[in-house]
Amino acid sequence: MGGSEHKFRSSTLPIGKLVSVERNFRGSDPAAPRRKENGGLAWTGAVPPQERLRLQSSHQQQRLRQTALQDARPRGRKWRNRHERTDEEDDGSRERGRCGTQRGKDPCVSMHYYQPIWTLVGAGAKTAASSGRSTASVMPSGVKWVKSKVEEINPDTNTVRTDDGTEISYEYLIVALGLQLHYERIKGLPDGFEHPKIGSNYSIQTVEKTWNALQNFKGGNAVFSFPNTPVKCAGAPQKIMYLSDAYLRKLWEIVKQRDLQVNLRQNLIEVRADKQEAVFENLDKPGETTVVEYEMLHVTPPMGPSLAIKGGPLADEVGWLDVDRDTLQHKRYPNVFGIGDCTNLPTAKTGAAVAAQSAILNRTISKTLKKEKPDKKYDGYTSCPLVTSYNTVILAEFDYNGQPLETFPINQAKERRLMYHMKADLMPHLYWHGLLRGLWGGPGPYRKLLHLGMK
Repeated sequence: MGGSEHKFRSSTLPIGKLVSVERNFRGSDPAAPRRKENGGLAWTGAVPPQERLRLQSSHQQQRLRQTALQDARPRGRKWRNRHERTDEEDDGSRERGRCGTQRGKDPCVSMHYYQPIWTLVGAGAKTAASSGRSTASVMPSGVKWVKSKVEEINPDTNTVRTDDGTEISYEYLIVALGLQLHYERIKGLPDGFEHPKIGSNYSIQTVEKTWNALQNFKGGNAVFSFPNTPVKCAGAPQKIMYLSDAYLRKLWEIVKQRDLQVNLRQNLIEVRADKQEAVFENLDKPGETTVVEYEMLHVTPPMGPSLAIKGGPLADEVGWLDVDRDTLQHKRYPNVFGIGDCTNLPTAKTGAAVAAQSAILNRTISKTLKKEKPDKKYDGYTSCPLVTSYNTVILAEFDYNGQPLETFPINQAKERRLMYHMKADLMPHLYWHGLLRGLWGGPGPYRKLLHLGMK
């Protein structure tokens, strides 16, 4: 996947970007005794349960003791404020990615965020406070929440080891670790976020900085980067639906109408925040760089697999969880399953994809527990509501093959006010009250109904 940069050369306020992301957490209790837990269904992942399947069958919930394992930042030096760090941090911690702390409190432990709304937070249309709720309030009943970082998963012994020495055994394991954000792979970051005119919608610590930079933008270059890695919801930083020609043609019309300059194959490698300069490398000519002055910079960080998976027996050759694209069952360990951004499913990594996957995974696990063969297949459904203004959205929906898989019997390639309200108002409601409660498995059934069974 190539990098790119978007530049605005007018005084028109640029549009926020859609983000659908998971965070990594830390919450280990140093006073907790070491223990070994047996049996049940273990969740290895950051809880937001955006990546968590809740079994809908009540008898299964009674039968299985669920354990939530929270993926967290490694121990080491703590952040005194949003980006300043003390001398106690170990050298390897920068590779882990983190949520960050302020005044010794980690917001990722106590709070869970609906991160797709950060698109609108970065544009000033929503508040950061409206995106979060306490993690405890969204934790399903019957789940034991282990506030420790997953250090290692050993599928040969059916155990998960956490950073405090706890070893948890399982009968069935669902891996929902999300992916890692790597701001540190861009020279000058994350320290550069202390300067004005630079932000990122991918972190609760920096999303409001995007809005501040946007408010202070009076003209010049507004630069939006896109990394040379897989990302969460590619529409968020780039606003291009590359998997569908119809949507792509429409978006290029928007690009031309709004005096946007898109530079493809340019990868952000350095930010000189004190000089307001961004350095891009030409991916077609390695070593060739271009320095771009900016009045506003939105950074989409490089991303990669969870370090608890990468290099282990559950990973593919790149480091993603190696699961069957139809059933979400691991290809080599049949009692291991995956969902969301941590997997190698060949579809866009979005919250909409997670919702659709949750319905398939629920069915797959139900059949597996009964010693039956899974009978439902995931079609790769994913969705990206492309925010094109403060009141319009193009709702892009597609499958594994990049073919449109539209829910509504209308032309969804058209910018619509209705779709904006669905993005801004309805989808958060579906997330908090539907997906997190196991009541929303994507729009598949409604699509068939609205298309009279023809899709």
